[in-house]
Amino acid sequence: MEMPLLDHLDELRNRLLRGLLAIVTCAGLCLIGVRPLVRLLEQPAQGIRFLQLAPGEFFFVSLKVAGYGGLALSLPYLVYEGLQFILPGLKQTERRLVVPAVAASTVLFLVGVTFAWWTLVPAALRFLVAYGADVVEPLWSIERYLDFVLLLLLATGLAFQLPVLQVLLGVFGLVDAVTMLNAWRWVVLGAALAGAVLTPSTDPITMVLLSSAITLLFLLGVGLVALVRWRRPQAD
Repeated sequence: MEMPLLDHLDELRNRLLRGLLAIVTCAGLCLIGVRPLVRLLEQPAQGIRFLQLAPGEFFFVSLKVAGYGGLALSLPYLVYEGLQFILPGLKQTERRLVVPAVAASTVLFLVGVTFAWWTLVPAALRFLVAYGADVVEPLWSIERYLDFVLLLLLATGLAFQLPVLQVLLGVFGLVDAVTMLNAWRWVVLGAALAGAVLTPSTDPITMVLLSSAITLLFLLGVGLVALVRWRRPQAD
């Protein structure tokens, strides 16, 4: 039996409120322990002195870090609430597609964040520090540094969603693996542009690393689309 529209809207509102409460609660917990979080984010910038350039700058930085941390900690619950809302309205075949897609998306986002933390952030900082080491002493704004790190982590995590998007396009028959592979030149160009746009520091090392990762992810997506097509024969 289908639920009336107003009941759907009421359920959606309740789930959104619970999700918002989860974010606020997790952000509050992160705010309590924000100093260790900031010290952790400062770790890649060894030997750099951070300054507070305006009254209250570190306070607003603390709120920002706590907000990002709260969103990250509450993400599993937010995904759960989203699935609980949409799954009852899907067909069995659609359910078999949504759950693996969400799981793969979550894993790829975490892999992207890990790649950015261990590879992109250190590479960018080494380049930026070494570039002007003989001319200027690096004294950085804590707010701008954390903006750089957090945005790079988020952008890389989002960029790593490419294979999931490709598989969904392939499953719905919008594009096949051969068509994707034939467009590799445009993909390389797009990866280079994405590396330039998504890299907050605009340094060449980070852009090359990120664009190379996006290109490899595209090739992985092509392989997955071909595999899905091979395992699921054409209905016609």
